[in-house]
Amino acid sequence: LLSGCRWISSMDVHPSGDHVIVGSLDRRMVWFDLDLSHTPYKTLKYHERALRSVQYHGRYPLMASASDDGNVHVFHSMVYSDLMRNPLVVPVKILRGHTVKNKLGVLSLAFHPTQPWLFTAGADGSIFLYQDI
Repeated sequence: LLSGCRWISSMDVHPSGDHVIVGSLDRRMVWFDLDLSHTPYKTLKYHERALRSVQYHGRYPLMASASDDGNVHVFHSMVYSDLMRNPLVVPVKILRGHTVKNKLGVLSLAFHPTQPWLFTAGADGSIFLYQDI
């Protein structure tokens, strides 16, 4: 896969196995549709600082990205079984709460396996649970 990113920081594979998201330290999240091409299907630039973690939810059509700007962006990411329809990506919410320490913000995120909940861990030493996504 040709990401076009300088420094890849994280990646995740969609539960269907046909899509991959890649987070980079140059503020980009890149979405690959493996059925279409080896080049990115979509490049998302929503953060002001480096991305540290990206993840798909295993059960719900959600994905999220965590960044050194202290924010987590949550997206509705619908993947269709019909190959004639392109995946849908819609920004849903920006989660704030972590404090930036030494130019580091949110370092990790994880979705709950069965609920639409998101756990985040930051450089400020705190772990947050977001339930109202």
